[in-house]
Amino acid sequence: MNDGRTQASRAQIIAAFASIYLVWGSTYLAIRYAVETIPPFIMGGARFLVSGAMLYVWARYRGAPRPTRLHWRNAVIAGAFLLLGGNGAVVWAEQFVPSGLTALLVSILPFWLVIIEWMRPPRRRPGGLVLVGLVLGFIGIIVLIGPGNIGGHGDIRPIGALVLILGSLSWAIGSFWSRDAALPESGLLTTGMEMLGGGALLLMVGALSGEFSDLDIGHVSKASAIGLLYLITFGSLIGFTSYIWLLDKVSPARLGTYAYVNPVVAVLLGWAIAGEKLSIRTGIAAAIVICAVALITSARSSTAARSH
Repeated sequence: MNDGRTQASRAQIIAAFASIYLVWGSTYLAIRYAVETIPPFIMGGARFLVSGAMLYVWARYRGAPRPTRLHWRNAVIAGAFLLLGGNGAVVWAEQFVPSGLTALLVSILPFWLVIIEWMRPPRRRPGGLVLVGLVLGFIGIIVLIGPGNIGGHGDIRPIGALVLILGSLSWAIGSFWSRDAALPESGLLTTGMEMLGGGALLLMVGALSGEFSDLDIGHVSKASAIGLLYLITFGSLIGFTSYIWLLDKVSPARLGTYAYVNPVVAVLLGWAIAGEKLSIRTGIAAAIVICAVALITSARSSTAARSH
């Protein structure tokens, strides 16, 4: 006999997964439209400052203790790696790289996580399946951005691809820092603080690069305004909140599936809505990269489960 609580819990889990699958997958397309008429770092900074302020106020209202100076320092450092380095690379590169291909390049995050764990003490050497996934993933990237003609020329400028790959590395470093550093126990409060710190840094970079002189509010298109609003409400508030909630509800293996579902959603949306090319070369590269990410994610989750 099923009670209401079980049914509600199942429904909530399905809704949360739908959020991180579809919403996070669609944010790449929203960024594409947002940066058409809003300078990228200003757009990213505004997004995270607004979202971070709302999460911070809500967490404090729900009873989260006031963070210490150490908490703020660590949150700003995390925001620098995650949002300035990681998301900043995405918003800048999407001026040159299609949204679907951006998502594919960003999806190599698990590769960096494995490499960092391998290099930092206690130097956890990856298993055989993970090594196969690493090799497979690098082959996929070469197919995606390398020279030559494999079912159609690629549409990625080398500088855009390089920035995205380094941005994914920055996100990986920030993930380890956020996991190991002293931060508030409240996940919502921590996320809000990291967004505030990262958002402020993005605006500083925008100011230093002259974006404020290029910003013309009167020429911001309706599509860009809607894209920014979507990123604030759905991408940051709903997406991040769902992710934090799922951390305590499902296994790492199930939660990690978003890493290879998001690129599929992003590629399909970019093709269907924005008319981005979906060549044979892109399809082959996408299949290779997504399989590699799935292999690494599942293998790492299985290893973690056995170690406990």
